[in-house]
Amino acid sequence: MVKENKKKPLEKLNKLQEEREKNNFFSLLDGATSQIPTITPELDSLRKIVIDKTRTLEERLESFEIIIDSEIGDTNLTRGKNIEREIGLRQIYLKFEGGNPTGTQKDRIAFAQALDALRRGYEEIAVASCGNYGASIALAASLAGLDGLIYIPSNYHTNRIKEMTKYGAKIVRVPGDYEEAVKICQLEAEKNDYYDANPGGSNINLQLKAYGEIAYEIYDELRDAPLAVAVPVSNGSTLAGIYRGFVSLYNRGKTSRIPQFIAGSSYGMNPIVQAFVKNTPKCVDLLPERIRNTSINEPLVNWRSIDGEYALSIIRDTRGWAAFATDKKMREYSKLLREMEGLSVLPASTAGLIALMDRHKKQPFPGDRFVVILTGRKA
Repeated sequence: MVKENKKKPLEKLNKLQEEREKNNFFSLLDGATSQIPTITPELDSLRKIVIDKTRTLEERLESFEIIIDSEIGDTNLTRGKNIEREIGLRQIYLKFEGGNPTGTQKDRIAFAQALDALRRGYEEIAVASCGNYGASIALAASLAGLDGLIYIPSNYHTNRIKEMTKYGAKIVRVPGDYEEAVKICQLEAEKNDYYDANPGGSNINLQLKAYGEIAYEIYDELRDAPLAVAVPVSNGSTLAGIYRGFVSLYNRGKTSRIPQFIAGSSYGMNPIVQAFVKNTPKCVDLLPERIRNTSINEPLVNWRSIDGEYALSIIRDTRGWAAFATDKKMREYSKLLREMEGLSVLPASTAGLIALMDRHKKQPFPGDRFVVILTGRKA
């Protein structure tokens, strides 16, 4: 009798999730979560300066830059010795982006753009998101004294909406999928003079530079570039930014090489990996009606990858690799990382690690150093 009572809540949850996915209503159960407190309490005096519009712009910018320097980036890079033993490849380093305030690497570009928006005199900053990036923009906007506008497809639900509204952001529900939300957001931004923080827009170089900081942080620890960097990909922006960072380091004579780039994404749901696997010259848009979002794969899924062409060229030019990962495999690897390395990561963020293992099984890597980008904590 007791066992039956224990089963009922789980059965109800599973049934609810099945109904939501059947009705094209996606509940992103594996979103990241923010740090508590989100920023160091000692920085609250600086926050008050930034949001005080009676202060000079110079004072506000200086205070916000200190917040960024104190809170964003410098995430942990640790050697995963237990994972090495499990998968048979030595010197795997885990770059855990979950140490950022909202739990993902998205904070890097969100805060960089909030600073840019503040400097350029904008009052609002807008972005389309299904979860993590929206939370990052909402937090950055609140700390910069800006109004955050987060455009979310009407059939998506994520626990991160609570965070966005807590930070004071306005949620704008729009019809269609993520790609449609980006288009609507971009049009609204142009029409109403909002700062457009969407990927692939006019601020792309700023976004790539912010992600390039990941490369500099890896160099600071290893004092050279690793043989390969494995990255989970959606639009391809994170991979492209890290590559830009390593190119800069190499051109300045800091590293002896540029790493190979390895990309992983959800099975059959990403144009970048699809183009590599099928050996097509360019990324080809997938059929939107064939895209199936789940609570696991959503951070990776795109029928059109905004920075896809650039990311694909990087993978090929660096003699890298790309491979798909199933939801089951991503769950398994997230569990493996939690049990063996003590890291609670988003299952989707293990796609790069899975692609690295796929490559190693087919063409074993020589002894060297490898870096895997991981992000987030499970909600």
